[in-house]
Amino acid sequence: MGLRKRRTSKSIRIGNVIIGDGYPVAIQSMVNKRDIIGIFEQIKQLEKSGCDIVRIAIPDENAIGFIPKIKQSFSIPLVADIHFDYKLAIRSIEMGADKIRINPGNIGSDKKVKDIIKAAKDYDVPIRIGVNSGSLKLEYINKYGGPTAKAMVENTLDFVKFFEDNDFTNIVLSLKSSDVITTVKSNISIAKKTEYPIHIGVTEAGPVFESTVRSSIGLGYLLLNGIGDTIRVSITGNVNNEIAVAKEILKNCIPEAKGVRIISCPTCGRTEINLENLINFVKDATKNIDTPITIAVMGCIVNGPGEAKHADLGIAMDHTDGIIFRKGKIVKRVQYADVRDSFIEELNSLIGEKNGTYTGNTKKFKG
Repeated sequence: MGLRKRRTSKSIRIGNVIIGDGYPVAIQSMVNKRDIIGIFEQIKQLEKSGCDIVRIAIPDENAIGFIPKIKQSFSIPLVADIHFDYKLAIRSIEMGADKIRINPGNIGSDKKVKDIIKAAKDYDVPIRIGVNSGSLKLEYINKYGGPTAKAMVENTLDFVKFFEDNDFTNIVLSLKSSDVITTVKSNISIAKKTEYPIHIGVTEAGPVFESTVRSSIGLGYLLLNGIGDTIRVSITGNVNNEIAVAKEILKNCIPEAKGVRIISCPTCGRTEINLENLINFVKDATKNIDTPITIAVMGCIVNGPGEAKHADLGIAMDHTDGIIFRKGKIVKRVQYADVRDSFIEELNSLIGEKNGTYTGNTKKFKG
């Protein structure tokens, strides 16, 4: 496949979002509240943070009642996550879920899975076949000596054949493990064997720091090799952290991914300012920008423009003054006291040039 060459896959519509077939990689997250007020608040936060698809757990009939309420209030596609009870899957489809996620292996009999497939056909709703290393069929665990990548892939292909035999191909695949290597190997293998869109993620990845490392390694590797049509970074805790990390992974693996990529030097004995404060200002000023650009914040003018000459826009400062540069070329010399306003003005100009919308308003991107 090669780095960044996108894998060919069929397209699947999930509400107002299309995945696969070269469409942008969609960011997904899952609410972790159980009450409708908490769920609504989290969905609002996720939408604001840049989430493209949201998933909710459907553990009982009461949770199904949330689906139409969510659909009336939000435009973000809604995925219903069901385990064990096939009737909950069918009711979720009937109540307006844009997609359902099941592991066919824990639904029960083939007839129950067929009933879910029929409902999905009737309502034109895609099904994500989710296979996790912790929930494989025993026959594959025994055959391969554990929840290996081969076991996961064969288990998944078994499900795919069953769905295809029942004339259903509106499918998204997901193969996840808490082990990064198993996740990578299983997704590389399934990508070669099918053309269905693939949702990628490292499951049970842990709290923020641990998950960020594991997800960046695993998902980054897959994305750089063209695999992944939707992405979720699983983090224990605040779901907004999932979106922030997912966006950063995408920006560094896919050049056209929306958002600002900020780079900065690690600082050294030449640094004469509080660079972290300046970086925080730049992050806040650019947090709502979707245009794919790179911004550099450098701690000195000795080698700032040179080392960051690839950046679309950059700042390099000493304790009293500094420079603002574009692609390594100095466009303005500024006093430290004026650097923020000068940066905003250049940022507006840059974004306007790229989008054809520059108004000269220096306050536009102050957040």
